[in-house]
Amino acid sequence: MDKTSFQSKPTRVRFQILAFLFINVVINYMDRTNIAVAASSISGELNLNNFQLGLVFSAFGWTYVASQIPGGILIDRFGPRLLYSITLISWSVVTLCQGFIKGFAALFGLRLAIGVFEAPSYPINNRIVTNWFPNNERASAIAFYTSGQFIGLAFLTPLLAIVQQYFGWRGLFVITGAVGVLWGIIWYYLYRDPTEHPQVNQLELDYIAESTAGTKNAIAKPRLTWTSFKQVFMHRKLWGIYIGQFAVTSTLWFFLTWFPTYLIKYRGLNFLKTGFLTSIPFLAAFAGVLLAGFFSDHLIKKGYSFGVARKTPIIAGLLLSMVIVGANYVSSTPLIILFMSVAFFGNGLASITWVFVSALAPPNLIGVTGGVFNFIGGLSSIIVPLFIGLLAGGGNFKPALIFISSLAFIGALSYIFLVGSVKQTNSLVASQS
Repeated sequence: MDKTSFQSKPTRVRFQILAFLFINVVINYMDRTNIAVAASSISGELNLNNFQLGLVFSAFGWTYVASQIPGGILIDRFGPRLLYSITLISWSVVTLCQGFIKGFAALFGLRLAIGVFEAPSYPINNRIVTNWFPNNERASAIAFYTSGQFIGLAFLTPLLAIVQQYFGWRGLFVITGAVGVLWGIIWYYLYRDPTEHPQVNQLELDYIAESTAGTKNAIAKPRLTWTSFKQVFMHRKLWGIYIGQFAVTSTLWFFLTWFPTYLIKYRGLNFLKTGFLTSIPFLAAFAGVLLAGFFSDHLIKKGYSFGVARKTPIIAGLLLSMVIVGANYVSSTPLIILFMSVAFFGNGLASITWVFVSALAPPNLIGVTGGVFNFIGGLSSIIVPLFIGLLAGGGNFKPALIFISSLAFIGALSYIFLVGSVKQTNSLVASQS
């Protein structure tokens, strides 16, 4: 492309950046969930009981949650390029080290470390989308990179099962960790913010700046005070999306941790067959999140209100997630997978919740608000694995699925009654209307 044509049309570098985010999310969730693929083999070799396995599953969540708000502050102060590179490489090195553990304590400690280093990842993702995309494209952008956690796992879960079959669970951690280290180095050399990217022309910058939180505001380094920090805890609407996020991630964490074990130990399926069957709900979730994003942006472009366009797929998805309880009342494998797939499709529909962080947070506190949002959502990564381990400890998984279904219902009520009506803004909604 010559210089004239470069200046006559807006460049589309933002979509290249979105593809990089997609890869980040795939690697992020691969390193969160490879433990679920390896769990049966690890528990056998290390003689872990259900409670210990629940602790291992939840260990990530303890530090992930505790590090959310500090991570959000770091993002607002230092930006995504260097911070993402450091965290990505660090959690990948820790993943690799899991291949050399000798007992429960070492495994538990390394899972705690992964939680620390992965904590800033989703607030960084939200910051990057806010920097690079105008409002009318954000739901689709969030849906696309979020789909990486589903489409990646749909195809990676059977692949990881095959890797473990040939290289053992230790080889599984070494290989997945090495992939992340390599990509972290590549990210550092490829990523730039919009105004610093050599391939972006002024027309694309102007298009991005059509958002009410334009490029300049999105990239500004804010001054964080205690008064401004308190804003992210003081408003009903923000608490509505916080509680809703806990509900959305609760269903997700069931699938990321206990689902393969549920199929193997409680439904009697073999390891390799489980690896392929678990991909079906992930594909359903992938379809759900893409449908939610593009449908929501379509409604915005057609003139529907911001609240209707953004909340409809989230509420519908949370209600669909309640269908997971239906697996308690069937015994055939196809029907079990059907109920799980419908529930996870609903979880995908509800997964565009990050769009409300950009919409409701003060422009100078997007990272901090995202940190609080992810902090409360991340509590599910602690509570859900532990509660399921306790509820299913006697060999009966039915109470665990009732628990997940109930949380989804609470999330739907939160968006209906606490979030309420929402206008398309990019500042904290002070009104409680």
